[in-house]
Amino acid sequence: MKKAVLHREVAARIPTRYGTFQLILFSTNHDKKEHLALTMGDVRNRENILVRVHSECFTGDVLGSLRCDCGEQLDRAMQMIGQIGQGVILYLRQEGRGIGLPDKLRAYNLQDNGLDTVEANLRLGHQADERDYTVAGLMLRDLGIRSINLITNNPTKITELRRLGVTVAQRTPIEVPPRPENLRYLHTKAKRMDHLLRLDAGYELLK
Repeated sequence: MKKAVLHREVAARIPTRYGTFQLILFSTNHDKKEHLALTMGDVRNRENILVRVHSECFTGDVLGSLRCDCGEQLDRAMQMIGQIGQGVILYLRQEGRGIGLPDKLRAYNLQDNGLDTVEANLRLGHQADERDYTVAGLMLRDLGIRSINLITNNPTKITELRRLGVTVAQRTPIEVPPRPENLRYLHTKAKRMDHLLRLDAGYELLK
């Protein structure tokens, strides 16, 4: 198998309502996709940098779908970084936990017929989560970050990044209020995928 190589292609200034970021586009031979880093402040050779590793979700990030919490998590991560003026969001092009947009939409149809997100992925011949964080490790190395404070509720993400040699010094939870449209999705993440979520307040929405 070829060694994964990352190329920094271009960077541009991106003003947002949370402050001005630099958007860096990377290409790689690992999956032949383009991945993005959204950075704020000086992060090179710094420790405990606030970092969100965010997997692409077209429906949530772009369309504002309420079936998941992805778009709101991305927005919240930008806000958190903007508040302290320093941090990184890695935007990985691995839609639908790595299964791609066509099968993600097929999984939505299965979920509408009663399956949860894990069962739908398995029915389509996938694993529950097929994401690969190799490129994330390479991007953090390119950015020169010595250690990170990872914005996540997913302990598997921490394990995978550490396996790739990333020093995860701290975890910061990221929670957005549950909605009736995504509460079962969130419960599946908590109960079947071990995500560290507090959903007690959301049980009322299930009634």
